[in-house]
Amino acid sequence: MIPFSVLDLVPVREGDDPPDALRYTLELARHAERLGYHRYWMAEHHNMIGIASAATSVVIGYVAGGTDRIRVGAGGIMLPNHSPLVIAEQFGTLESLYPGRIDLGLGRAPGTDQLTWRALRRSPGAADSFPDDVLELQALLGPVQEGQRVRAVPGAGTEVPLWILGSSLYGAQLAAALGLPYAFASHFAPDALYQAIEVYRQHFRPSPQLERPYLMLGIGVVAADTDAEATRLLTTLQQQFTSMIRNNRGRMKPPIDDIATYWTAAEQAHVSRMLACSFHGSRETVRDKIARFIEATGADELMATGPIYDPAARLRSYELLAETGLMARVLATT
Repeated sequence: MIPFSVLDLVPVREGDDPPDALRYTLELARHAERLGYHRYWMAEHHNMIGIASAATSVVIGYVAGGTDRIRVGAGGIMLPNHSPLVIAEQFGTLESLYPGRIDLGLGRAPGTDQLTWRALRRSPGAADSFPDDVLELQALLGPVQEGQRVRAVPGAGTEVPLWILGSSLYGAQLAAALGLPYAFASHFAPDALYQAIEVYRQHFRPSPQLERPYLMLGIGVVAADTDAEATRLLTTLQQQFTSMIRNNRGRMKPPIDDIATYWTAAEQAHVSRMLACSFHGSRETVRDKIARFIEATGADELMATGPIYDPAARLRSYELLAETGLMARVLATT
């Protein structure tokens, strides 16, 4: 058994508004905590009407304040959009408020389109300094050094754990070189998965934060009481990815009875490839698929995301996943 965690993009459903999405997020976080999930992460996306987690550090505070034990963090903060000092202050504040429960996953992508990126007032070349920015952020969260004139307050000395996120070999190489845990986005970009795992493990160098490689893999999970019900619920995710291909992102759509009427054969092939590490079905079906995935990858931890339209069905999906017998539960503290 290994730890399981939750990735929640705080999806806004058709017919709902962001306040509804945020309430559903807190409900799911509390549910995940009761079930023994290890972490609850949210991600930075901008100018997307179907995602309500743009102010990621604010949402992390909301979830951490509404839970007691589960680790809460970013999966991730898109560091090229920000000054390392500002992120150190934000996450230092979160760590000060919720000690020992905050994670900071870092991504290199903008998390949006180029027009919105310019609205964020970032330089087109900001991503090129990502490794240096990670090191600067790490130093700002570390102990204050003799003669240090710029400090993150709060932040300095909190040593919030950093993660490198990625979907290519770049992130694997950087995480290995810096001796940081690595989270691979196999839930939507699985093509380089096995090569990235090999690169990360072969080139890992121990660091003060981490002695040996630690690999967390993203998976999509849509579980239901029957295979047929899960297949229908999955059509929400399939529509979402088809809309991404069409560059027509919107709010989360309800499931449909016949996905074949929604997409073309080419779109089906493309989406199916992107969702190669997404597993759906009954508890038994999902258990067998995920067990094979863990055996094939040797993952240290899995982070599951499941965009399901009905909030009750989403809660049930994570409950069934916890019941597979594959998850090492993190018990609530007293």
